[in-house]
Amino acid sequence: MAVAVKKAPEMIKTTSQKTKVPTSGYFVPMIIIASLFFIFGFVTWINGALIPFMKLVCELSESQAYLVATAVYISFVVMALPASTLLKEIGYKNGMSIGLLIMAGGALLFIPAASSRIYSTFLLGLFIQGTGITVLQTAANPYVTILGPIESAAKRISIMGICNKVAGMLGSAIFGVLLLSGLNEEMAKEKLSSNISNEEKEQLLNTLADSVVVPYIVMASLLIIFAFLIRFTPLPEIENNSNSQDESNQETTKKHIFQFPHLLLGVLTLFAYVGAEVIAGDTIINYGLALNIPKSEAKFFTSYTLGAMVFTYGLGVLLIPKYISQGMALRISAVLGVIFSIGILVTEGYNSVLFVAALGIANALVWPAVWPLAINGLGKFTKTGAALLIMGVSGGAIIPPLFGAIVDNKKELLMASGMPEAKALADAYHTHYWILIPCYLIILYYAVWGHKVGLAKK
Repeated sequence: MAVAVKKAPEMIKTTSQKTKVPTSGYFVPMIIIASLFFIFGFVTWINGALIPFMKLVCELSESQAYLVATAVYISFVVMALPASTLLKEIGYKNGMSIGLLIMAGGALLFIPAASSRIYSTFLLGLFIQGTGITVLQTAANPYVTILGPIESAAKRISIMGICNKVAGMLGSAIFGVLLLSGLNEEMAKEKLSSNISNEEKEQLLNTLADSVVVPYIVMASLLIIFAFLIRFTPLPEIENNSNSQDESNQETTKKHIFQFPHLLLGVLTLFAYVGAEVIAGDTIINYGLALNIPKSEAKFFTSYTLGAMVFTYGLGVLLIPKYISQGMALRISAVLGVIFSIGILVTEGYNSVLFVAALGIANALVWPAVWPLAINGLGKFTKTGAALLIMGVSGGAIIPPLFGAIVDNKKELLMASGMPEAKALADAYHTHYWILIPCYLIILYYAVWGHKVGLAKK
């Protein structure tokens, strides 16, 4: 696949071959894209703190609380192809600016949601934010993948991943303090007053709900400012260059996107991966709370998972492609995912929580490795292929709520047998992390065989 980046007065060319591209040609675009990864990392990963917050404020069950993840990730299914069409019409840079403005609109919707404490309004705001992230992801991931040699794409995406997860650590920690620090105090007041009236309870929950207003106003303001800044940055457009022999041959034999089975298997792989990643990042706080770990410590657990990812991204930057290939990195990640998932099941208490956090090590290099393998050889179908891969993110909308529903059902069964509610919830969480194992087996299949399916042997 050959692509060209417009940069007056010259063109910077990158190909699927080992062509040396001057670093200065894409240094500035890489900085800009890194800042975008930072932004949607910050916004996405605050869900780990938002889920227990919503559970209390809106008085939700476990499965209902995980609709927070569904609202964000389902937007990737609904809006990925429209985002691809939008990018074809207005280009990457304008699309990124619009995506940021859409995210700001979703953040502002939290103001009426907080005043009403209507869960569906919160979910709508999250869906709108997810729509903006979809536009950004559809633009940014293929952009950074093809902005340089394809064989080192995982290295570039790993750098983006570091920005994304560092932002996630900050977002999770900041919002954990802002949203969860008051939970102990508010819940203590409620529990100590056995005869608390409905009016007093409503007042406590309304006060807690109001704590999201200022953070989301600040978030919306920064997103709007950055949207206008990026509109005037020197970010070049990337276009397909149909002059290469590889791509011209591809176009004579492939007539539509569904003739690329390695891409479709890549979508399935990302579906499984994002589901596993969201479970690792978004359930760990609730799991810790179910184990009676103090909130003062549990509110930072998502940051543990993200910290493990950042460490592994750093290894990816150092090792790929000089020492290990993208495919080998993916195989290692899948095997570690299976091992750590089993570790969760066979250990107990805090050790089990640490294995959930260790999944960050298994998850980090999956996204960077799958993208270049999946869009390899797509040629003129690259933008549409990118949209399909973004749709794979819907695994985060489906697998975590499924996990929550299973946990709810198991908890009810254990309580019916006479087990106390707290113990039942902890056991239900612990025993059902098995759902991660098939996810990592799918990733392992793609790493070993799936990424080769349908590609011509050379």
